[in-house]
Amino acid sequence: MDRFDRAIIRELQADSRQPISEIADKVSLSPSATHRRLKALEDNGTIEGYGARLNPDRLNLTLLVFVEISLVSQSRESMEDFETAVRSFPEILECHLVSGNADYLIRVAAHDVHDFNRIHRNCLSRLPNVAAMKSSFSLDTAKEWRGYYIDT
Repeated sequence: MDRFDRAIIRELQADSRQPISEIADKVSLSPSATHRRLKALEDNGTIEGYGARLNPDRLNLTLLVFVEISLVSQSRESMEDFETAVRSFPEILECHLVSGNADYLIRVAAHDVHDFNRIHRNCLSRLPNVAAMKSSFSLDTAKEWRGYYIDT
């Protein structure tokens, strides 16, 4: 990946709806060269897809919760059962295997505390092999994720 590919990726992360001609101007390439590079980045799996970045406030998802999960066992079977169950709940936005005191860190967005209670009862409490669960409510977001840092 060279500086042109990195520049194309930065532009797409900023606004993936901009036309190729606009990206080409910004990265100092012809539209056809930009298109070829973009296609190659898609083909090699660097770009996995495109999607809309949604405003959680507009969706009334104003409660962001991080849930630390500790399992009863770190056996392969316990972890695989847990991860399979996590993938079955669309309310669970992300789940990461982490180091430290907890085994997993989950991110959930809810409408309010009552909605989180529903998610807790219907999703989180049904996850297998859980020994302990600790929820932390986000009070404010100092910096939202807007894409990976791509060095020049």
